Amino acid sequence: MQAVQGIPVPTTSNVEDKPTPGEVPPTQKPKKAKDKTGHPPSRFSLRMTAGWWRSLQCIGMSLHFLAPPRPPNPDFVKSIPSTISSQKGHFDLHFYLPEGYNKDPRSDKWPVVVNFHGGGFTLGNASDDARFARFILEKCHAVFVSVEYRLAPEFPFPTAVDDGADALLYIIQNAAKLRLDKNRLATSGFSAGGNVAITAPIRLFEHRKTTEVPEYRILAIATWYPITDYTLSRAERRASARRPEATLPPALTNLFDASYLFPPELDLAHPCLSPSRASDEILMESLPPNVIFHTCEWDMLLHEGEELAQRLQKPPISKNVYYTMIPGVAHGWDKGPNPMKPPPKSEKLYGECCRRLKIIFEEDQTHSILNLPIKLPPILHPKSKDGSETE
Repeated sequence: MQAVQGIPVPTTSNVEDKPTPGEVPPTQKPKKAKDKTGHPPSRFSLRMTAGWWRSLQCIGMSLHFLAPPRPPNPDFVKSIPSTISSQKGHFDLHFYLPEGYNKDPRSDKWPVVVNFHGGGFTLGNASDDARFARFILEKCHAVFVSVEYRLAPEFPFPTAVDDGADALLYIIQNAAKLRLDKNRLATSGFSAGGNVAITAPIRLFEHRKTTEVPEYRILAIATWYPITDYTLSRAERRASARRPEATLPPALTNLFDASYLFPPELDLAHPCLSPSRASDEILMESLPPNVIFHTCEWDMLLHEGEELAQRLQKPPISKNVYYTMIPGVAHGWDKGPNPMKPPPKSEKLYGECCRRLKIIFEEDQTHSILNLPIKLPPILHPKSKDGSETE
């Protein structure tokens, strides 16, 4: 059984993407949103369908949170105005504080991880990754900020990415007041949020070209099973999956695409939509030096994620990539609605990711004090045919 933000989704042995009217055939690569979505339902119909799935998601995540140990609640929530997006409004930041933050009000310069939840840009809440937040607080001793970015279909692309960049901008501009270190930032995210963890730094980098932004440093991205290339059709992805029957059903993936990919003339190769299609120059300049990258063996997003991870590591981009393909799990496996125990492997992998982030934060602090350059050795393990890692 796989899950989407706590919603159990049964597998099926007869998965087929039936093309919608106006959609390009599977033999052609989609270039515009209309090539991928065809003639989608009305925006009103999409809102009604999304609302139904969001209700299920609330139930599923409630069960997910019952499993011991219980995840933390945010210490406070801050509503901030959107300044980058053309769709003006407000959205919330959920702040989770590590032990010691409130004990010593004179302590300053806490590292911070800015997180983006999953849900196909259509479902989900900032609290969905609270189990991951616990590991950030305990293993990294960092502040965890989860972003309640605005969702499609009410707010299609690029609002989620703009909100992500705005969240980073708020942290940077208010670092002193919040006692955060704007030179020790990281982003993290799951599924759609894994996309924003990559694209929000790109969007903020582009924003700096036209607007004055205080100096900052994003040291790392921790992205979990992200969608990275919208120029691939769902049928193409599903056909390349190791277990097509374990991938998300078309009812959900069609809803996600039709909701987020709007208007119809939207360029699917936009770097803030499909980071796999961004130029080497953009990826070199806008992304941090360290990328912690996770994919799932049974996920239709496995291959595009793996290819992007390999590309980021190789010259000329040459990032420090720490790549893990998680064997025997489907997309969103770590959000399963089991009230008795956390999803298998999730706690171990969360812990490993956070220990790596802690090393990155501490190494950078040491090198900053000594004024030495930092270069961590990359770990990109090749995979054997059975999905296990080889040394």
